[in-house]
This record gives sequence, C-alpha cells and structure tokens, in this order.
Amino acid sequence: MPNATFSPPDFDAFCGLEGLGLTAVGQRLEAGRAVLECRVTDPDQWCRHCGQLGVPRGTVARMIVHAPFGWRPTMLQVRVRRYRCVDCCTVWRQDISKAVAARGKLSRDAIYWTLKSVVIDRMSIARVAENVGTAWHTVNDTVLEAGSELLINDPHRFDGVRVIGVDEHVWSHTGRGSKYVNVIIDLTPIRDGTGPSRLLDMVPGRSKKVFKTWLQEQKPVFRDRIETVAMDGFTGFETAATEEIPQATAVMDPFHVVALAGDALDRCRQRIQQVTCGHRGRSGDPLYGIRRVLRTGVDLLTDRQCDRLSSVFAADEHAAVNATWGIYQRIVEAYRNPDRAAAKQQLAAVIRDLAGEVPPSLTEIITLGRTLKRRAEDVLAYFDRPGTSNGPTEAINGRLEHLRGTALGFRNLAHYIIRSLLDTGGFRPLLHPQMR
Repeated sequence: MPNATFSPPDFDAFCGLEGLGLTAVGQRLEAGRAVLECRVTDPDQWCRHCGQLGVPRGTVARMIVHAPFGWRPTMLQVRVRRYRCVDCCTVWRQDISKAVAARGKLSRDAIYWTLKSVVIDRMSIARVAENVGTAWHTVNDTVLEAGSELLINDPHRFDGVRVIGVDEHVWSHTGRGSKYVNVIIDLTPIRDGTGPSRLLDMVPGRSKKVFKTWLQEQKPVFRDRIETVAMDGFTGFETAATEEIPQATAVMDPFHVVALAGDALDRCRQRIQQVTCGHRGRSGDPLYGIRRVLRTGVDLLTDRQCDRLSSVFAADEHAAVNATWGIYQRIVEAYRNPDRAAAKQQLAAVIRDLAGEVPPSLTEIITLGRTLKRRAEDVLAYFDRPGTSNGPTEAINGRLEHLRGTALGFRNLAHYIIRSLLDTGGFRPLLHPQMR
C-alpha cells in the first residue's frame, strides 16, 4: 500500500503490552525463551485505606507467561513496586490486574493465545504448553477455566436453537465406569442453510432418563422453541422428547433407517451362510464373497457385480437373502429420490408391505418391519422437514474421535466435555474478533 502511513516503532505496541498496563524497559534472550523486563505504567501510590500518599518500599519481581514472539516462548519479568502508608502503615503493591489475574501465571494476551491455539488451530495442550514455555497442567487448567468462563458459560449460547439432534457417543475405551455419553447437537444452521452444526452439550449416560433430565434443566423458553428432534432408533430418546417437548416433531434420520435395513441384511446373510455351509463366512463362499456388493446401491453396481449377484441369487437356498436385499434396496432408493413427496410414498409403501403378511422364514424382515411400523411417523417425518438429519451429529462424533486421538485419550470426563465443547461448539467465529 504506497499511501499507508507509518508511525514510529513501538516495542510495547508490538508485544501487546499497552493493553496490559505495562511497558518494556529491557530484554534478555535465554536458552529457549525470551524475557522482557517490564514496569507497571500506573504508579498506584495512593493508600487504598486512608488515601494518603505512600512511600516506596522496594520492588518485587513477578514472572508472567506471555504470548510467544519470534518463535520463542516469551516471559514478562514485571517489577512491581511496593508502597507503605506513613499514617496507617498499610502496605500494598501496584495493581497489575490488567496484565494477569490474581495468582494467575499467564498474561491476559497469553490466555487468548492459548484459547486461539486450541479452539481455532486445534492444537494439542502439549504443543501449546511447549510454545508458551510452561507446564502442561498450567496450560490445561487455563484453557478449561478461560474457555468455560468466556465461551461455554455464555447465557446466550442456546439462543435461536430450534432443531436439535441427539445421539450416543463412546468417549472412553478403558472399560472402567460408564463409557457412554449423550451428545446434543444444534442442527438449526443446517436446517436454515446458514452454517455448520455445533455441539450444545454432552451428558454422561445413554438412557431416556439422561436426555429427559437434560431437557428439564433447560429454560422453558428454550424447550418451547424446539421444533424438531433428530434421533436414531432408540425409543428412549423419542419418549423423553414427547414428554418434555411435546410440540417438537421427532425425526428418525435416514442414516439409522438404512443402517437398520443393512443390519437386517447382514444377519440374514450370516444365518443362511451357517445353514448352507455350516460355518462362518470364508474366502470362496458365495455369500461371503458378495457381502460388500449387497450393501451397494443398485444404480452404482457394475456389470460384473450384477452378474455375481444374479449367480448367487439363482440358488434356491439364497432366496431369503434375495428378498431381504430387495427390501434394503427399496429403502435406499426411496431416500435417493429427489422428489420428496414421491420418496415419502415409496418408503410408506415399504413399511406397509413389511407390516403385512411376511413368510415366517424371513425373520430379519419381520423384525425390521416391526421397528419401522412402530416408528413409521418418525421415519416419514424426515421428508416433510428437509435438512433434518443426524448426519451432522455423526460428523461431530467423528470430530470428537479426532480430538481424542490428538490428546492421546482422556481420563477425566469433565475435562473431555469442556474440550469437546471448545472444539466443536461453534466458538471459532466468536473467538476471532478477540484476537489481536
């Protein structure tokens, strides 16, 4: 920019010390870090008790972790002047609350820098601690406390939520204690096409009572605003939503409906495999060889795959697999139909057929039909509410798996919940304006 106006170099402005009420008077480069010697700009020499002018009584050095500069961890060695009142003998120090919280170890700028690194850059705590040159526990405690105070505990965080998704999530694989949590997702941005989904909360457990209790704890204005709840096939979620937010429409999303049909197809294939071959699937067995082809949509099959299916289905002993595969394909075809009204009619026809007379030998189809008949209203509600799906919920579950891998696992559920909210709670746009 040729017409840009430059001001004289200002080291305090460059290091972000002006907003902290500090000024740099010296610097020292040590092994692996830089140390800035600072003074407090406000003299603060009046007695807080009687208002008289205090007498200087030396200084105290305070070491504060600052945001890193020049690829080096940066420390602030602040010389804090002490004063003593001649009249009432009160002793006090200069106020440095602008720079650091009471008993805090990180400067205000360092706190925002660590939050930015974790929330926006998705760095691990270990990497952030290395960059600022302090202990892992110091950074972890700071991120959890500041993240909860500045972002998670925002009273307006639930404003505007009209569509939610609920699903279970496995947070621990150690086998000690409860390893499941319920995740509640805000799907309103997906429904409105304004942005990605975000994590609202995580609650230990995976029962109806857990979700019901969470809804009861929310404000009435939040519950009254909920229009739609996307969920899987677990009946407890539906019952809890019906009891606590009766005005909301429950939607069983396509992912889980197709998964139910796919599981029925797999069970049927495995059962016939045992009956015809007397063992589990092995290389060379006809049904085992087409296990993946069975899960592929008809419109995506190659000529070779179609020939393989025709060859296997030609055997009379594979008739049950052929029938179950036909139901699975009809369900997939209904969800792929771009015409929602026609798609709804297609899926409704499948549910009616499964609720009718089904040969007793097709046990998997009978079980699937009972489930779809019981949840028919929830299944078909998807076509009347476009954009309502638990797909974004599953995507956030994948993000949480990545977070757990980055952290090499979590042992503390409370810490995991806070870190999960910071990572997938949609706070990045809120944190960006606070970065300097």
